Amino acid sequence: MIGIVAVSHSHALATAALALAGEMLHDSPVRIEQAAGLDEQTFGTDAVAVSEAIAAADSGDGVLVLMDMGSAVLSAELALDLLAGEHRVRLCAAPFVEGLIAAAVSAAGGADLDEVADEASNALAGKQVHLGEEAALGTTAPAATASGARTAGGGCASTAAGSAPEGDLAEVEGEFVLANPHGLHARPAAKVVGAVRGLDSTVVLRNLDTGAGPVPANSLSRLATLGALVGHRVAVTATGPDASTAVERVLTLAATSFGEEAVADTAVSASGRGAATAADGTGGASDARPAGALPASPGIGIGACWHLAATRFDGGELDDPGRAPTAAGERERLAGAVARVRSEIDRLRAGAGAEAEIFEAHQLLLDDPAVLDGVRARITAGDGAAAAWAGVLDEGAADLERLPDEYQRARAADLRAVRDQVLAALLGRSTRLVSRAGVLVAPDLTPADAAALDPDLVTGVVLAHGSPTAHSAILLRAHGIPAVVGAGSPVLDVPAGTTLALDGQTGALAVDPAPPVLAEFADRAAAQRRQRAAALADADKPAVTRDGVTVHVAANIGELADATTAVRHGADLAGLVRTEFLFLDRAGAPSIDEQEHAYRELAEAFDGRPLILRTLDVGGDKPLPYVGQPAEANPFLGMRGIRLALARPQLLRDQLTAIGRVAADHPVGVMFPMVTTLAELARARAILAEVVPSRVRLEIGIMVEVPAVAAKTAAFAADVDFLSIGTNDLTQYAMAAERGNEALGSLADPLDPGVLHLIDTVCRGAAGRARVAVCGEAAADPAAAPILFGLGVHELSVAPPAVPGVKAAVRHWDSRECRDLAERALRCGSAEEVRALTG
Repeated sequence: MIGIVAVSHSHALATAALALAGEMLHDSPVRIEQAAGLDEQTFGTDAVAVSEAIAAADSGDGVLVLMDMGSAVLSAELALDLLAGEHRVRLCAAPFVEGLIAAAVSAAGGADLDEVADEASNALAGKQVHLGEEAALGTTAPAATASGARTAGGGCASTAAGSAPEGDLAEVEGEFVLANPHGLHARPAAKVVGAVRGLDSTVVLRNLDTGAGPVPANSLSRLATLGALVGHRVAVTATGPDASTAVERVLTLAATSFGEEAVADTAVSASGRGAATAADGTGGASDARPAGALPASPGIGIGACWHLAATRFDGGELDDPGRAPTAAGERERLAGAVARVRSEIDRLRAGAGAEAEIFEAHQLLLDDPAVLDGVRARITAGDGAAAAWAGVLDEGAADLERLPDEYQRARAADLRAVRDQVLAALLGRSTRLVSRAGVLVAPDLTPADAAALDPDLVTGVVLAHGSPTAHSAILLRAHGIPAVVGAGSPVLDVPAGTTLALDGQTGALAVDPAPPVLAEFADRAAAQRRQRAAALADADKPAVTRDGVTVHVAANIGELADATTAVRHGADLAGLVRTEFLFLDRAGAPSIDEQEHAYRELAEAFDGRPLILRTLDVGGDKPLPYVGQPAEANPFLGMRGIRLALARPQLLRDQLTAIGRVAADHPVGVMFPMVTTLAELARARAILAEVVPSRVRLEIGIMVEVPAVAAKTAAFAADVDFLSIGTNDLTQYAMAAERGNEALGSLADPLDPGVLHLIDTVCRGAAGRARVAVCGEAAADPAAAPILFGLGVHELSVAPPAVPGVKAAVRHWDSRECRDLAERALRCGSAEEVRALTG
């Protein structure tokens, strides 16, 4: 009978998983060993412990090794090197817990090593990329007895070399013309990576106009080097059992312009199109653009200059001559650094709202097989982990900077941002930015830097380099921080403390401005500051209209730090708690006890104010590695929110159990996302009734994101205490315009009369039976908020820093005037007409 070894970072996780597997065996004698944690309390993996566990588990029929993630995989590979071919071992990319159970049951039935491996591979996740797709890219598989051979597609590896069946080598080809305005940039490239992931096929793309390629379709960084611009012809070639499916998926994405608005005429020559992109790639004619700084984020900024201390890594530091590393040790160091950076990116992603996609692209780079293959090759050749990582990422950034399209050149900053984050983790340095008062001057900003800036302190940003289309600029706009970019290197020589004034709408920048110029900027900036200060001073007071109607202003939060910020800014309650922060960057779902502890901390931070916890909202475009899901052509219309939760009821049951425990002694509500039918709500309520005693008072609500729900609100209102309108998704679905698609930005306006009619329907259907809140970005829009109130919304949930400003605005409203404004808005024909009503 074969043996099994479970390799995990957590001793507790492995012990629990083995106990669960043991429950399925009914006393059948299966030899299962674990190598988990550095000890019972300390997370980590140890290659020596893994090799000892393999030796203990082997009775002569072979050993199957399952790993949770990251350095567990590297430790298992190193363990096989230590064993030097003494045992027949298979490293398997199956999901850790499910794979362990399936393997144990199969082994108990007498299956051989190959059969057990096949059973364990029924649900593949993150390890698929590490153990499978690198082989698909042509990496030579080590000998089976030394380190476990691998197969394309990410399943468990074969123990003996051999030719694939002739049918497996069938080649399928396709071709498309790229219609995306910015070409095959990060977002569409990420969709290509997602489409081919998990398929048993090798897929490559070539740029037929430039001759670039072929490059692997599962590599975000390599796809970018195609330099594929609008109008370019791109060929897709796939081999393997799933070749037809792979080509069909890529062509289907291309036919819909990867979810972006297509350029009307893509039948232009390569040279003609290239010239047009170079001139107009940022969305405006370059001939009309004034020389100097470029506008990047609107608003007036004025204040004392302060400089960002750039994190630099010199060659000597990367070479680290004081170390005497081994290749295995450097791979282990790299895996640990990447895991820490992934955790930090998950934290940023959880709080990024609509801009989370920016950080999802960074996560793809961390798992990019082309990047990892290149780094491993350099480490094997003798480089240290830091030098190897820097070399590969620098080469990729240089390739991007040679491309003719400005938008694609700006993506080099993403590679350098990920480069520096991992280097900092490897070298024990911090890259986290600390905000200071005034105008920040820097060479450039990473997305992480931009996300970390405090808009209450930073009055503006001036970048010597950068692009208005860079991800950092997108995040500055989301934070409301005025910014200009491309100001030139001389701006870096401006002494700290020098007065700077900027207009992020026009790109105007004044360094140590003359009195009349300063006065013009200063009057407007001072007015903004007075408004913010007055709003913050009154933030703890209720938001009451001039005619005495109270509007509750709540906060959208994603972690404990958000909760303390929200309370400090006067939030009346937490209108939306994104519980996803508990479920990211881990090999399995959090336990009931862990969830209870986290939710209780949030409730205590709100000190008696209500807390609305949204159940897990992932799936489709936001997958979890431990919840196996097939790739979806349109994840925004796929298995997400309550749909996924009901398909994995134990996840929902555990979360509702934890929420119910906190609701027993705190004012807590639960909100179900992406509800579409009454049957979904009934099933969710039934699970809630199973796990939460009836004596516990727990308000129940749903997100209104699907137009069909808005249309039948009256049917839902009888079964809920509240409805919370997610205007971001409701607008996206009503307008058929993906909210992450920059090219469709003008369509994604919640003030479109069609969207307002849906909100009006919700308010009318809920009147007298359930309260209505809005938790989308429209709640903080000065033009939208009074119209929402006039339609019948009486709770606005916004980002924590926006709470004081929204409360201050409410105090200027009159409910009768707002109702009249709303009625006139419903009669408008466009969002532009509606905005004109508010002046």
